[in-house]
Amino acid sequence: MEIRFPNGETDTIRLLGVDTPETTLSRVTPSEFEGIPDTAAGRDHLFEWGERASRFASDELEGKTVRIETDSEADRHGSYGRLLVYLFIDGENFNQRLLTDGYARLYESSFSKRAAFETAEANAQENEVGLWDFEELTPTPTSTPTSTPEPTEVPSDKGNEVNIPPPPSDGDYDCSSFDTQEQAQAVLEQTPGDPHRLDGDGDGIACESL
Repeated sequence: MEIRFPNGETDTIRLLGVDTPETTLSRVTPSEFEGIPDTAAGRDHLFEWGERASRFASDELEGKTVRIETDSEADRHGSYGRLLVYLFIDGENFNQRLLTDGYARLYESSFSKRAAFETAEANAQENEVGLWDFEELTPTPTSTPTSTPEPTEVPSDKGNEVNIPPPPSDGDYDCSSFDTQEQAQAVLEQTPGDPHRLDGDGDGIACESL
């Protein structure tokens, strides 16, 4: 998220120690969320909770005055230069609240509040809070058709597909993540609102320098 300091300077921060589900369905990774299966239902569930987490953060934080803290036991900046912080609003650690309310998982990194964050995540999992409240329904049996329909030939457009590289370890693309402009453009078109800030001038074209 973007923050503005009292002196007017701005910066991009990342919340330390937590990770919410992705808000792009193709990038959802159930393997990172214990107990959520890598099935269509599991991916849809995490995608929904990724969107809920985004709305929750916007509702709670947008335009508010907050306090941020870095951690001497953690990296000061992430791999993409974002300041890694704990964020406090009205005296409450917002990072930990995301775990307590089931909007996020514990991010595997070193930081001083890790034990408290682990407890918050474990309690949310045990009580099936938020994204941890998942139950995959058993499909209803259906009768088998007596005849097999003739296969229909479907034109292939695989030649037009763009091979998008996997997301970086912190989940945030930038232009250096791509080999071609077409890859960056595909990510831009798949992520409404340009959360990765690939279209700096707002003309609808991503990473024009590539």
